[in-house]
Amino acid sequence: MKNLLKSMLAFGIALITFGSNAQDDPAKHRVVYKGDKGPGVGKNIVFIATDHEYRGEESLPALARIMARRYGFTCTVVYALDSNGYIYPGSSNVKGLDVLDKADLMVLFMRFAHFEDKEMQHFENYLKRGGPIVAFRTSTHAFEIKNDPKWEHYTWNYKGPKTEWKDGFGEHILGETWVSHYGTNHKQSSKIVIDETQTKHPIMRGVKDMWVQSGGYTAAPKGTVLAKGQVLNGMTADSPADPTKELLPVAWIRDYQMEGGRKGRAFTTTHGASEDLLNEGFRRMIVNAMFWGLGLENAIKPNNDIAFVGPYKPTTFNFSGYKANVKPSDLAGWDSLIMPGEVVKKKSK
Repeated sequence: MKNLLKSMLAFGIALITFGSNAQDDPAKHRVVYKGDKGPGVGKNIVFIATDHEYRGEESLPALARIMARRYGFTCTVVYALDSNGYIYPGSSNVKGLDVLDKADLMVLFMRFAHFEDKEMQHFENYLKRGGPIVAFRTSTHAFEIKNDPKWEHYTWNYKGPKTEWKDGFGEHILGETWVSHYGTNHKQSSKIVIDETQTKHPIMRGVKDMWVQSGGYTAAPKGTVLAKGQVLNGMTADSPADPTKELLPVAWIRDYQMEGGRKGRAFTTTHGASEDLLNEGFRRMIVNAMFWGLGLENAIKPNNDIAFVGPYKPTTFNFSGYKANVKPSDLAGWDSLIMPGEVVKKKSK
């Protein structure tokens, strides 16, 4: 009888193993960078990467390596995958958000996601406990959830009965949802100017000469504006300013609070495309923002080391092409290339 039970159990396990796909294993969705020295030892940062255009799948692991290697954090990057276990930017097939249960900071680069119920529950639990957030660009419209009454209020243009959630996660939590492009994306880059009232803010400590290649967004956020963007007539740092465009907010902070939850800190920027990180001033602002979110303002030094860890060769942001056939495990370690692979076009649906 014991042998029969053992055989049945073994057969059952075999069936479970055989029936699972690579993308169903939460560990396959993650790459972890673990530091061992600095103010971040013992603290966890979770990065969620799934946007369609701005190559957040490249910028987030680059930031994760900096925070882990230079400052001691344990940084977990969670990706959306395709059916073969390869990173698929913009997909909602994200598994393993239980890592948020022990996260000290959540960093987002998302667009129009619709996660399954249990993953959304981990996300909401994090918000209810007031976990700090650093959010990039399309995260103002992080969710587009249809035919799912439990979570539809997260949608970027929500107009349903939960009136406090009007315009979804972006508006309610970050302070702004998607409005429109401001200027011509891919043809007009942006100079970022620190607000004159915020030059002494810890997030701006040591920050200067910010210029990014991603174009402007229209934004009027609820929160304290730290910096504004000047639209330029060209894709170089010395391009002239567009005289028809006013300076609009591009980086802000605010306190958010879920119903029945604790207050939490949020920093949002409408920039952050993969090549934007090549600008040292912008990269320093982001590193400072992560420390600020964690309540580690004392660790923000104007000369903190923010150099990339390992090779970083970002793909120019675009809507149709990305580095394909890359698994999160291909990005493991300090010396792997971000990003390997060849640029391919997404298949149209």
